[in-house]
Amino acid sequence: MSRVSVTLVGGPTVLIEYAGLRLLTDPTFDPPGPVGNLTKLDGPALSREDVGPVDVVLLSHDEHEDNLDVSGRAMLDDVRHVLTTPTGGERLEHAQGMRRWDQAIIPGGDAPVTITAVPARHGPSVIKQITGQVTGFVLEAEGWPTVYISGDNSSVKKVTRVAERFPDVAVAIVFAGGAKVERLGEMLLTVDAERTARIGALWPQATLVPVHIDDWAHFSQPRQDLLAWFDQAGAADRLTMIERGQRRELV
Repeated sequence: MSRVSVTLVGGPTVLIEYAGLRLLTDPTFDPPGPVGNLTKLDGPALSREDVGPVDVVLLSHDEHEDNLDVSGRAMLDDVRHVLTTPTGGERLEHAQGMRRWDQAIIPGGDAPVTITAVPARHGPSVIKQITGQVTGFVLEAEGWPTVYISGDNSSVKKVTRVAERFPDVAVAIVFAGGAKVERLGEMLLTVDAERTARIGALWPQATLVPVHIDDWAHFSQPRQDLLAWFDQAGAADRLTMIERGQRRELV
C-alpha cells in the first residue's frame, strides 16, 4: 500500500499527494485581516507559489471566505479539475458540480483516482438555507489507502452514512475547530472535539487528521483547545497532528 503525503498550508487548505496527483482542498492564500463578518488571524504557511502545480481542487463550498478567498478563486483558472457542490458548479466557471455519491475518475500517474462526493452539512438543518450546500470527498485508487475529507461538516450522522459505504477509510481528514459565528449563536458549523472523536470511532484504525483548526477567530476549539480535550479524554494518541507548513507521510 502506497503512502499518502499531506501538507497543511493553513486553515482548510491541505495539499494531498495521492496516486501521482496533487490535490488541494479549499484554497485560501489571502493575508490576515477582516474578511466579511470573519477575522483571519494568520496568513498561509505556504504561498501559492510554494505549493506548486495542482491537478485537482476539492472545494467543499465556494460561498464562505474561509474556504475560498480571493487568491484561491484566482488559482482555479490554473487547475484542470475543480470539484465542488452542484450550486458551486453553477457559480464557478471552471468547476464541476457534484451531487452526493457522484463520482469523477481522474487519471493519475500511478492509477486512476476515483473521487466521490459524499454527504456533509454545514451546521444544523434549520440553517441550511443560510449556510448553503457543502460536500465532502472520498479518494480511492488501486494500491492506495482510501481517504476521507470532511469539508465544513458539523454532522456525525452524515459521516456515518459515508462510513457505511466506505468502511475501509484509512485516512480521515476532518475539518474541526467547532466553528461558530455570532449571528447564529451556539450553533456548531463544523465539528468540535467530541464530534471529531465520534467520527474517528467510525473508522477505529484510520489515521485521524484534524485541520481547519488554525488561522481564524471564529473557532470555538482552535488547535490547543482541541488537543486539550483529547488529552483530558485520554485519547491524545488518536490524533495525527500536522503543523502549519509541515508535510507528513501517512499510513
